[in-house]
Amino acid sequence: MVLTDPIGCRDAGSGIGGRRMSIAFDIRHLSGTHEVELFNRLPYALNHEIADDLEQGRRRLEWTWLAIRDDRLIGRLALWSPSGSTDATQFDVFDLDDALSDDEQREIGAALLEAAHTQVIAGQATPPEFARYLAADWRERPAERRATETIMALLESSGARFVVERLRLQWEPKAGLPTPDPRLDFRGFESDDELLDLTTRALAGTLDAHSRGELGQASPRDVARAQFDEEFARYSTPREWWRVAVDGAGEAVGFVFPARNSYHHIIAYVGVLPEHRGNGFIDGILGEGTRVLAEAGAPHIRASTDVGNLPMANAFARAGYGTFQRLINMEWD
Repeated sequence: MVLTDPIGCRDAGSGIGGRRMSIAFDIRHLSGTHEVELFNRLPYALNHEIADDLEQGRRRLEWTWLAIRDDRLIGRLALWSPSGSTDATQFDVFDLDDALSDDEQREIGAALLEAAHTQVIAGQATPPEFARYLAADWRERPAERRATETIMALLESSGARFVVERLRLQWEPKAGLPTPDPRLDFRGFESDDELLDLTTRALAGTLDAHSRGELGQASPRDVARAQFDEEFARYSTPREWWRVAVDGAGEAVGFVFPARNSYHHIIAYVGVLPEHRGNGFIDGILGEGTRVLAEAGAPHIRASTDVGNLPMANAFARAGYGTFQRLINMEWD
C-alpha cells in the first residue's frame, strides 16, 4: 500500500559542500504480517517482538511505515500501545539503513517522521513518547552511536526534547536472592486507598525524571492515580504479589510492585517513604519483590531506573541486577 502523496524524488536541500541531493523512495505501511521479515531487515533490539505485537494488537499495520527504494528497506518507523488502547502510547521503532550517507539518512528520516505525524501523531491529544532501546555500551559502538545521534537530531528538529536515559536491568536466578532485612515484615495492601496514599507520599523528593515532569503539571495524588490507572491496574498478575514493607512497630516504610507485563516478569515500582529514606530499607524491599517473582517461577526479572538515580541504580546492583541495555526517552510537549 503506497500512501497518498507518495514520496518520489525529494529535494533534501544543501548537502555536503553545498551540493543539492535527492533520492527516489516510497513510503508505505506494512501490507500484512507476511511482511514482518522485510520490516525486520534493519537490526534493532525489539525485532523479535514485532510479529507477536501485531498479532496481539499492540501494534497496527497503520502504525507502521517503511521507506523502500528499489525493493530494499532503507528506513522504518512504528508505534506501540498496550493491547486495547485507542491511541499509540510509545514510538519505539525508528531505524535507517546505516549504508546511507548522513544526508540520505536525514532526508528519509524526516519523510518517515512527517508521514507518522500527519497520519497518526497529530490526531492524538497526547503524542506518544519516543523510546530508543540501546546496547549498554552504545556510546562505544560507532554504528549505533551514529544512528542514535542522527535519530535524536531528527526528533529535536521536529520539536521533541530529551527526557532521560535509563538503565535496563535484569536479575537471573544464578545471581541468588538478596538477604532479607530482619527489620522488615511484609503484607499486602489493605485497599486501593492505601495504595494511592503510599504511592502519593513516595513521590516527595523523587529522582525519577518522568515523575518529576508529571509533578510539574499535576498534584502528587493525581500523578499517583494516573500511574495506577494507566499501569498498575492493567497487570493481570495477582495483586497479592504487591507488598507493603512495615517496621517492627507496624508502620509502613515502603512498598514494591512485582508483576508481569506482556513480555517479562518485572519490578514495576519500588519505593521508600521519604521519612524512612537513608536507613537502607530499599535493599530489603527490593529483595522481597525479587523473591516473590522468583517463587512464582520467573526465569528472569526485568527492571529499569534513570541513569541519574544513583541510589536506586546502586540498590539494583547490590540485589544482583545487571545492566543489559539502556533506553533513551524523548517527548513532544
